[in-house]
Amino acid sequence: MEAIVQGIAQLFESWKKQQPTRIEKLPQSGSDRIYFRIYFKEETFIATYGLNVKENNTFINFSNHFKTKHLPVPQIFCVNAEQTIYIQEDVGTESLLNKLETAGHKEYVYTLFQKSLTALARIQIEGDKGLDYSWCLTAKEFGKQAILSDLLYFKYYFLDTLQLPYDKQQMLDDFEALSTYLTFTEHKYFMFRDFQSRNIIIKNAECYFIDYQGGMKGALQYDVASLLWQARAELSEEWKDSLLNFYIDEISKVLNKQIDKVTFISQYNGYVLIRLLQVLGAYGFRGLFERKAQFLSSIPLALNNLKFFLEHKRVGIATPEFDRMLKLIVSKEIIERFTSIQATEETPLVISVNSFSYKKGIPQDSSENGGGFVFDMRGILNPGRFDEYKNLSGKDKPVQDFLEQRTKMSIFLNSVWDLIDITIEDYLKRNFSSLQINFGCTGGQHRSVYAAEQTARHLRNKYKVKVVLTHTNQANWIK
Repeated sequence: MEAIVQGIAQLFESWKKQQPTRIEKLPQSGSDRIYFRIYFKEETFIATYGLNVKENNTFINFSNHFKTKHLPVPQIFCVNAEQTIYIQEDVGTESLLNKLETAGHKEYVYTLFQKSLTALARIQIEGDKGLDYSWCLTAKEFGKQAILSDLLYFKYYFLDTLQLPYDKQQMLDDFEALSTYLTFTEHKYFMFRDFQSRNIIIKNAECYFIDYQGGMKGALQYDVASLLWQARAELSEEWKDSLLNFYIDEISKVLNKQIDKVTFISQYNGYVLIRLLQVLGAYGFRGLFERKAQFLSSIPLALNNLKFFLEHKRVGIATPEFDRMLKLIVSKEIIERFTSIQATEETPLVISVNSFSYKKGIPQDSSENGGGFVFDMRGILNPGRFDEYKNLSGKDKPVQDFLEQRTKMSIFLNSVWDLIDITIEDYLKRNFSSLQINFGCTGGQHRSVYAAEQTARHLRNKYKVKVVLTHTNQANWIK
């Protein structure tokens, strides 16, 4: 990680002829790309590091093209010789999803969705003009093969993990029929491919788009389906319908012709289904295979989203074996399989999470049963060895950045959570009243404090359980 930061600093200096004030790693999402925020005087920039050079070039070329059309995307400022690092405009920190989760389903947020759809219509139609689709990362067009690929992605990474019996040949025949049906759509322009509220940044009440490197030529319906049916957004049926009609009016304006709404919506429903299944495939891959907790926790939301769609919408083509399996995977039993048990106000379990110093000893458990976990953090590089961190703790951002960027802390904690989650879920079911989890390091100030803080956050978010967090050596921290 230090080499990456150094490479970013060198690229920035070659561009600005001055050194950056500081560089901070941003939280990593589902991709392998790593993002950093560069601070320079009163300005900020975003640096991206990725070893997939083709993917980097796709994003850079798309961005440069869209900028010539005055579309709301970040400007690319410079790229290193290896094409593994590029620096772009910082369009802001708050996504449309952030706004929705903070403000709720209010009129202001609805207006932001409208602005996003207006801008989407422009980037799809105006961005399509003169765009060189040979830059595309995978297929140049979201046609029959790409649709089939999404269906197979869902099959292999989600459906097959459930180990439910089905007729494989009939399923493939249904996939063939559905992909053929959806291929014959009238309106094909630039398709964002991952148009969700997390990839829409709101700055000064205007929207900007990021993460469109997966784009290709495709049906207009796919992107609006992706936004309105995003599981995390949980938009009401009223919002979905009214925003869809708003979007159809917007593309009619940009195309300067009236869209046949009946035909458009009929095909739109098919793309909603494809998008819901593609998302489930992605959650399956990232969650069930890569064991990333945030994707596992999103599976029940996605299944409920699919369940609602199947109960209220029609695609317009018969796919009997596929339909039968879809109804099975949205059953109560399957959804509960992926739903974490949640604590309530009456739940007796209280989890004590402690950081401690091995010099002072492991905290005593005064509960009736005792037991619990003790994790030794001394195998993680100690920030306290460096002068700039000695007077800080694991609660301070510079120390957190050090542990996230320069150590294997995230791997360590993911393994810890895999272990403790098994016990916590069992304790919640059996109405146990206490569990102690301890993290120790040399001074009980940096590594153990960070681990305890992050674990308490994980438990509250995942299980809504009562957590008592204590840093037992805080009185002796070097200040």
